[in-house]
Amino acid sequence: MTPKALGNLGAVATSAAVFMSCGFMPAAWAQEPSGHEPYAPFKIADGLYYVGASDYASFLIVTKTGLIVIDGGDAEVGVQIVKNIKTLGFDPRQVKILLNTHEHFDHAGGLAEVKRAAARDVKFYASAADGTIVAAGGKGDPFLKGPRFEYEPVKLDVIVKDGDMVHLGGWTLTAHITPGHTPGCTTWTFPVTVAGKVRQALDHCSSSVLPGYKLGKTETYPGQTGDYEKSFSTWKKLPCDVFLASHGSFFNMQVKRAALDAGQADAFVDPEGCKSFYATAEAAFRSEWKKQNP
Repeated sequence: MTPKALGNLGAVATSAAVFMSCGFMPAAWAQEPSGHEPYAPFKIADGLYYVGASDYASFLIVTKTGLIVIDGGDAEVGVQIVKNIKTLGFDPRQVKILLNTHEHFDHAGGLAEVKRAAARDVKFYASAADGTIVAAGGKGDPFLKGPRFEYEPVKLDVIVKDGDMVHLGGWTLTAHITPGHTPGCTTWTFPVTVAGKVRQALDHCSSSVLPGYKLGKTETYPGQTGDYEKSFSTWKKLPCDVFLASHGSFFNMQVKRAALDAGQADAFVDPEGCKSFYATAEAAFRSEWKKQNP
């Protein structure tokens, strides 16, 4: 989740005092385009497609024996994802596996809609910490509390631990538990063929420090500061040729989409952009920690 996502939902009405104390302007957020505006689906690489909205990301993987969907956006985006899968010429009833980066409403709120359209034997895989919250419809999040952040629950079928692999139809995705933004935030990596060459894709969970998060002596949840530290260490070591993430804005999706449409087949191959993103994100985290712990 990003601060804009919070503003889009109107959460500022209930948390304005917290956000204003952190120097953020909720009114400005509300004026920005929403992250769940409809967006035309497109092919990123062999068997890998974008099926999310204007910013709330969702990815479709087409395997020999079924489909995999990573993230469901919010409730509105869930409907869009199903339509986008059909627009690409695939059958949502072939979705066999649902994966999640994290449990916030803008990434898990639409999973139930995708599940309804999916195969009867579809399985939802997630980390223990975040999957439990998705199964409770958003209830239990240590920070985002109340009906505005809740959504239709999805049963957790398979708990993934750090390093676990998910296999389907010749594809293998590896789960990296990278907490901080949420207690069970999960980054996914997998090999993918781009313009005839096998690359390593990384779907980043989130490293944002939301306005109102507490770091240092007082934390939003116990151990959060240390979780961020460990996760940044992990992210910087992971292979990242094709940089993807839970928000399109994190990996400059729309700019890369334009380059792809202009004929640059490897537009999403961006290892330097990945490194730059993590350097900037870590600096923002450390800056916020220092601000809270003078």
